[in-house]
Amino acid sequence: MDYKKSKAPVNTVTHNIMDLCDETGNLYESVAIIAKRANQISVQIKEDLSKKLAEFASYNDSLEEVFENREQIEISRYYEKLPKPTLLATEEFEEGKVYWRDPARENQQAEA
Repeated sequence: MDYKKSKAPVNTVTHNIMDLCDETGNLYESVAIIAKRANQISVQIKEDLSKKLAEFASYNDSLEEVFENREQIEISRYYEKLPKPTLLATEEFEEGKVYWRDPARENQQAEA
């Protein structure tokens, strides 16, 4: 999912917790899946931001030459305004866009 085009809310949203456990049958398992996906999204966003900010990096050792770069500030502000990874992951999970599996369940079904 492209987090830049996501319609996820920027602010906190109240969810019905029973809706979260519909797919897995266990609220805690659903939260664990959402948390793992949020970590993946967070890493992806951080990598993208680092790549964009690396273009503006100056490798001078002098502290006197610190200056503000307007483009760098705009990029940072854009990423600050994006929805948080947990909100993006929750939206993906509710829409059924997250692939997950439980090896323990698969083993139990294979043995039965």
